[in-house]
Amino acid sequence: MLLELWRVHAPVLPVVLPLATAVLLLLLGDRTGGTHGHGGRAVARQRVVSGVSALLGLALAVSLLVRADAGEWLVYRLGEWPAPFGIVLVVDRLSALMLVLTAAVALPVWAYASGGWDEQGRYFHAVFHLQWMGLNGAFVTGDLFNLFVFFEVLLIASYVLLVHGHGRERFRVGVHYVVLNLSASGIFLVALGLLYAVTGTLNMADVGQRVASLQGAEAALAQTAALLLLVVFGLKAALLPLGFWLPATYAAAAAPVAALFAIMTKVGVYAIIRVHVSVLSAGAGTVASATADWLLPLALLTAVVGVAGVLAAHSLSRLVGSLTVASVGTMLAGVALFSVQALSAALYYLLHSTLVVAALFLLVEVIAAQRGPAGDRLQPAPAVREPALLGLLLLLGAASAAGLPPLPGFLGKVMLLQASHGLTPQAWVWAVVIGVGFASVVGLARAGAIVFWHVEPTPTEAWPTAGRPGHLLAVIAALLVMGGAMVVAAAPLRAYTLAAAQQLQDHAGYVRAVLGDGPPSLRPYRGTTGSPLHTSPEERP
Repeated sequence: MLLELWRVHAPVLPVVLPLATAVLLLLLGDRTGGTHGHGGRAVARQRVVSGVSALLGLALAVSLLVRADAGEWLVYRLGEWPAPFGIVLVVDRLSALMLVLTAAVALPVWAYASGGWDEQGRYFHAVFHLQWMGLNGAFVTGDLFNLFVFFEVLLIASYVLLVHGHGRERFRVGVHYVVLNLSASGIFLVALGLLYAVTGTLNMADVGQRVASLQGAEAALAQTAALLLLVVFGLKAALLPLGFWLPATYAAAAAPVAALFAIMTKVGVYAIIRVHVSVLSAGAGTVASATADWLLPLALLTAVVGVAGVLAAHSLSRLVGSLTVASVGTMLAGVALFSVQALSAALYYLLHSTLVVAALFLLVEVIAAQRGPAGDRLQPAPAVREPALLGLLLLLGAASAAGLPPLPGFLGKVMLLQASHGLTPQAWVWAVVIGVGFASVVGLARAGAIVFWHVEPTPTEAWPTAGRPGHLLAVIAALLVMGGAMVVAAAPLRAYTLAAAQQLQDHAGYVRAVLGDGPPSLRPYRGTTGSPLHTSPEERP
């Protein structure tokens, strides 16, 4: 019986588990500021509860991925209300993959923060799990309005995490970050209002059925909604020209927060894939083409601007932030080709880039801690105390991020280049992907040479980071090992991402799973003329 309950309710647990953990952590209290007495015991309890929940979250995500790999859509209807009227959660191959990726980043971030960094502010672990809930909810929701709700949950948590530990620079960029995202939230609501006005629904499966038949003014409104949604998701993903905020914001955040934020841009990428590639393209009508012509040029320009930031960076943290922007452009170029092979390559590259960027953000803090007052600025400074170990970790991360063989970044880019073969924009894709890779090598080599070779003959200061060096380096190594393991598991991962891309194209199967096999559901809020205002008395509830 317990096994059956688990199978039935598993799709909602990625949302319930972190929410329940956050509530429990708030009830337990959080007295920071000491390693002994009540404060030390409170922090220790927080870490234990948070860590156990993180391990359970990873196990849950893996179990859902195993079930989704069978090809079924795991549909959960809250309150047993039928779709499209009730709230529905859907786990397919793509959403299960994103759940596992989130857990794979969140668990090392918890371990790193538990080394002592979590004592620099209040309720880190509670807010950490609230953001995890928002991330998971965004990946499993089958409703556009609830996608907005989960966006707001994860963003509110990210506002708090961004300023965790305080500091003038964090508050400064935090204000910009909040204003930008609040503006995006307003645009999101306008887009949802337009889409609801012409379709009468926000259930993704139902919207996918209805947009293909829209014509005239209604099709124009739906196109406007699609473009507005691209603006919103593009801001989350740091797509040009909406991504200039990212390097400064991520550079100002503390290391574990910046590492967790590595998955934040992927929420925007996921939303573009889910909404524009899957839902709005279900009928290949005029709505689907509204954003198709914009996405590829913007993606390629994003990669170019991102790598320009890598070459111009004056600090390691800004360099890694610019690498994040360049990686977003590369993966969205694969998405914008609108083919199964290209989308599969983009998903493989998404996995690698998230793990590597998270590891690099953590590594930057460790390196900066050993360079005295210079910190992570790219200028001569005292030599680091572990040049061989830190140099090797930076080399592995940088080589993978730049796409050097035989690391997973190289494999992902090769898959993308192969997928673009024979397509009209092939020359542009090849030029940008290869050029960005080469420029990334130059920028990263420059940074490594300054950090490890341009040293001053002065002694380094004592280790100022929160946590033991061995503990912190072990967490960083674990993330890099996970990224490197993608080379060994390239074949099964490629098969999974290919199956996920194919499943996204199965619009009829998604509709059957969410709405059922019967006739189209009754929509008393829609009139036969296509306008909610033209509803006969017989059609009203």
